[in-house]
Amino acid sequence: MSSHATMRRFFQYSLLAALLAVFGLFLIYPIWLTVEGGFKPSPDEAGFTLRHLKLVFMDPVLVAGLRNAFLIAVGTTALSIAISLPLAVLSAKYRYPGKALWNSIILVPLILPPFVGAIGLQAIMGREGAVNTLLGTNIDFLGNQSTKFWMVVLVQALHLYPIIYLNATAALANLDPALDEAAENLGIGPWKRFFKITLPLIRPGLFAGSTIVFIWAFTELGTPLMLNFYTVTPVQIFSGIKEVTTSAQPYALTVVMLVAAIGMYVLGKLVFGGKAYAMYAKASRAGEEAQLSKGAGLFAAGLFGLVTAAALIPHIGVVLSSFAAEGAWYRSVFPSDFTLHNFEQALGHPLAFGSIVNSLKYASIAVLLDIVLGILIGYIIVRTKIKGRMLLDSLAMLPLAVPGLVMAFGFVALSIKLDGFDPFGFNLFGEDGLINISIVGSMPNPIILLVIAYAIRRLPYVVRATVAGLEQTSGELEEAAVNLGASTFTAVRKIIVPLIMANLIAGGLLAFSFAMLEVSDSLILAQQEGDYPITKAIYAFSERLGDGHGIASAMGVWGMALLTVTLVGASVMLGKKLGAIFRV
Repeated sequence: MSSHATMRRFFQYSLLAALLAVFGLFLIYPIWLTVEGGFKPSPDEAGFTLRHLKLVFMDPVLVAGLRNAFLIAVGTTALSIAISLPLAVLSAKYRYPGKALWNSIILVPLILPPFVGAIGLQAIMGREGAVNTLLGTNIDFLGNQSTKFWMVVLVQALHLYPIIYLNATAALANLDPALDEAAENLGIGPWKRFFKITLPLIRPGLFAGSTIVFIWAFTELGTPLMLNFYTVTPVQIFSGIKEVTTSAQPYALTVVMLVAAIGMYVLGKLVFGGKAYAMYAKASRAGEEAQLSKGAGLFAAGLFGLVTAAALIPHIGVVLSSFAAEGAWYRSVFPSDFTLHNFEQALGHPLAFGSIVNSLKYASIAVLLDIVLGILIGYIIVRTKIKGRMLLDSLAMLPLAVPGLVMAFGFVALSIKLDGFDPFGFNLFGEDGLINISIVGSMPNPIILLVIAYAIRRLPYVVRATVAGLEQTSGELEEAAVNLGASTFTAVRKIIVPLIMANLIAGGLLAFSFAMLEVSDSLILAQQEGDYPITKAIYAFSERLGDGHGIASAMGVWGMALLTVTLVGASVMLGKKLGAIFRV
């Protein structure tokens, strides 16, 4: 091996080691601290005990929270599959009126987190809301645990079904039509062909999307919190955040949720996610789309329209609430008086405007970090053959599988662990140190950890977009540049980055928009108003009497506009490969 090749190999392994160290410090270590806290006798004691975990299962309220979280996840995933699978089949196999339009607007539900959509749902489904007024009834849809449970499931499913739709559509597009044609020639009917041939073949892709939805729903904090459904594990963990320095219960409860999420993912992978049919899954030729008859085509378009309309109900509620004057939407189908006051407050109120500025700052820095890391990680995964690159790929995707609530809690544990860290004879971290990263202290400063949390949580989007770009471009150009004497860094900067710029922009847009509207990290890590991101401010305003709901809704509309632009931009740049971003 030449000295040049040896130096290049050394650079690649050094870069791999540095990237693994980043994941070790800011992903694995915070998770480990959370797990460790659940097994320690007390926060200040070393050792090992199962007492705290046993106490979790001895507390009927905590057990009920776990049961509800699991049932919400199952219900949300099942409903999302029931909504998205028929639509995916129609999109992949048939032509019908307005197909291009419906394929675009199917992503619309992703533009508003269910956390914000819950505000609109309260105005529509409340006892004095639009539905009861329209029907002349007095049903309290949000007044008891049972109806709140189903509202949480419904809101989350109507937000998350596009993730399964994207994965199912991509899986269906990869099927070899010869298999279905052979079965049809043998006289097998369409329903039997679907359940015996199509469904088993797309099972891995369907599982990939369902995994994201299940874990997301199982650990979702914002939606049950906004709908006042408190007997659920994520809300119970959130309520115990102030006790992390004195009690091990929040740690133990987080550990139970983490183990449950991972266990259910592994079980699902073994039962539903196998790839026994993978050898047939890639099409040797593209399948032809059948033209539906006029009546069937109108039915297909109507089905897309019906699902989209249902998914837009929370969004419509948020928009109407944002324009409603204070007290103007009470016992009426629509607000009786409209105003721009809420939008003026959303930009003029110190808390609202400050939170928007904070989120712009946090998300922008996080995305810059993601782009740098994404390029480096993508280069190692696609352009090298070194040992350990698959481990790096797995770690890069891990934030999609690890509950956001667990990671947020892990950063709280990290801030406590580093408080008073004294490696060189002086206090480096903590409230009195050179770098204040305190979360639950008397003078918290979560900015650094918020930026890192945003970056780690949204890094998979940038990595997947970068990998897709690198796989589409030949490596011969940078190889030629290196052979002509250019350094690897120069080759990456001047050749690779320009070639994959569209992918970087698409992944960066997604990372930015989802970081702007991140819920778990924002609610848990930001404890003082001066540090609030936009989602924490929305929650604060939603708890405020008077015009609070109107201002929170107006801020939600700003978030909808942001996500609309970014998702449309990412969809245009990535096309059908957008679904690969939402895949573990």
